[in-house]
Amino acid sequence: MKGRIHSLDSFGTVDGPGIRFVIFFQGCPMRCLYCHNPDSWPLDGGTEMTVDQILKKADSVREFLRGGGITATGGEPLMQLEFLTELFLAAKERYSFHTCLDTSGVTFSEKKRAGFDTLIKYTDLVMLDIKHIDPDEHIKLTSKKQDNIIAFAKYLSEGGIPIWIRHVLVPGITEKDEYLYRLGRFIGTLRTLEAVDVLPYHDMGKAKYEALNLDYKLKDTPLPSKDDVIHARNIILGAIREQREKP
Repeated sequence: MKGRIHSLDSFGTVDGPGIRFVIFFQGCPMRCLYCHNPDSWPLDGGTEMTVDQILKKADSVREFLRGGGITATGGEPLMQLEFLTELFLAAKERYSFHTCLDTSGVTFSEKKRAGFDTLIKYTDLVMLDIKHIDPDEHIKLTSKKQDNIIAFAKYLSEGGIPIWIRHVLVPGITEKDEYLYRLGRFIGTLRTLEAVDVLPYHDMGKAKYEALNLDYKLKDTPLPSKDDVIHARNIILGAIREQREKP
């Protein structure tokens, strides 16, 4: 089996615990307005690679992966569910790597539950990107409904899989106290939650959009300050505590 891979990074430091070998999968069904890798959207792009090719590269830098492992990100890795499962299975059984999945969960469905059940057997951690907590605003931001993402979060929680939530703070879109509070209340229901990261919106993808002749719709959106990020995180954490302390 071969997968479509956008790129590889042998020294990832923000993609899970420790230093990670990061596999960027090609293909994504979402069209997030702030996406900085629009070149990863087409599923027929990237380079075809086998599991062996990827893991041999990871094993060659094993000595640098202190306290880390491998992370599958994207694009959206779950678009290539069978290949991802084969990758994580081999990573665990052949190399004993810690496995981390960075995903939006947008492709999750009960119809594919058997496939997801197999995948999570070999998944140590999921970093789940919740783009927006409001259903209507989620569609505006990503072009997709949030239903599968919420269902996937609950599925992970019920399955005992450790979860790190990641949320991008975008002025005028996600940077609203009401939305942040609602996000925290939902996150507080997840029994396996281990961490929450509030990531400041950045516009480093502008050049790629220009190169691909794509319209960057957030070109007039300001960048959040450090204080904005701290404020947002405090609201989310406060709401999580409220949720968990309620009778």
